[in-house]
Amino acid sequence: MLRIPFGKKQTLCDKVSRRDALTVGATGLLGGLSLPGVMNMQVHAASGKAVKAKSCIFIMLEGGPSHIDMWDLKPDAPSEIRGPFNPISTNVPGTQIGEILPECSKIVDKFAIMRSHSHGDNAHQTGRHWVMTGYPPNFPDGQAKGIPFNQLYPSLGSMISRELGHRGAVPPYIEVPEPLGPGGPGFFGPQFAPFTIETDPVEPTFEVRDLNIAKGIDEGRFARRRRLLQGADLLGEGGKSDGKAATMQTYYEKALQLVTSPEAKKAFRIQDENQKMRDAYGMTSIGQCSLLARRLVEAGSRFIGISHGSWDTHVDNFTGHEKALVPPTDKAFSTLVLDLEERGLLDETLVVMMGEMGRTPRINKDAGRDHWSACQAVIFAGGGTKPGIVIGESDDTASYPTSRPYSIEDLLHTILSLMGINPGKVYETPLGRPVPLVNGGDLITELLA
Repeated sequence: MLRIPFGKKQTLCDKVSRRDALTVGATGLLGGLSLPGVMNMQVHAASGKAVKAKSCIFIMLEGGPSHIDMWDLKPDAPSEIRGPFNPISTNVPGTQIGEILPECSKIVDKFAIMRSHSHGDNAHQTGRHWVMTGYPPNFPDGQAKGIPFNQLYPSLGSMISRELGHRGAVPPYIEVPEPLGPGGPGFFGPQFAPFTIETDPVEPTFEVRDLNIAKGIDEGRFARRRRLLQGADLLGEGGKSDGKAATMQTYYEKALQLVTSPEAKKAFRIQDENQKMRDAYGMTSIGQCSLLARRLVEAGSRFIGISHGSWDTHVDNFTGHEKALVPPTDKAFSTLVLDLEERGLLDETLVVMMGEMGRTPRINKDAGRDHWSACQAVIFAGGGTKPGIVIGESDDTASYPTSRPYSIEDLLHTILSLMGINPGKVYETPLGRPVPLVNGGDLITELLA
């Protein structure tokens, strides 16, 4: 039922693998949501003035990037807080970012920096669940089994997939090179699940699994098998499928659409790209995932989630950021923005880059920074956002916002609004309970072009 209101496997410090986190969910689905709460969300529905983007590329820096070393440096803070990096000027007068981001510093006029994002969950899995679904979960961080599939909240990609649907030959919701983590289609059902590319496009042998017809099967034989499958489906349950049969049928249909689409196969063939362009993005995981995301936007995908991990720098934070983490990210993000702009796609493609948290301002005994969700940075480009601006401020140690703290709900509310989706739209769960796409939040008007 629908109600429309008016308006590679990784392990984090919690010892939980990324793959195990896929089954994490939430019990107590509404978490205390009342009828007045629903009505309040209806009042705060999407503004009709928001610019509509056609696609979103969401880059999740999993583990938590250090905002104080990248986007919000505090050179006047004590050494045990400011760290070894210095701020550098950018092509926007008065705006400085970290010296470990030289490529981004050249194009700050093309994206927005938010310095006052804040929430209250310092754990990886639960924090990421909140970021991706808009709902703070009530399960322990790391719980990975025993939660019924249909009790999960739908993720941002599933919301966009459901509301906007297909725009081309490729799936509307794609994840690469692995799942983003907690979330997924939730009670929306498998038809709104992501198509996950569980191979890395940086690999020389990169190929999307099951995209081609099996060897030894010609097109005629494949067509006969497809007709046989359709006939078998009609025989079951009096011509109707439900439960597990319906779920499997949905997966079969989605797979068949890809296998039989030359356009889809072409979009995934990153090897067709000019090597000069591949080198510009960087022959790294985040570089080639970003390039593939651009190709998928061109082919019509609505939401591409890029998972880039290992940002959980409790030990040797500075070497990790300077040598391993930031350089490929700096190159990939800056090239993605420039490439989208040159192809005339930036205005209609919203790019968001963030982690589930930031890092502690105070450096620990292992030269690392720990979990810190009270203040972090989020980067936005294209899709109707205003470029070249800095939104929000933090205190002298980048510990807490000194301006309005923007919540996860504000972020998701704004992302959906920019894509022409009403964030207050309410769907009913299988139990008949109303759940809005976003649990409150407001449109971040400062971000709008």
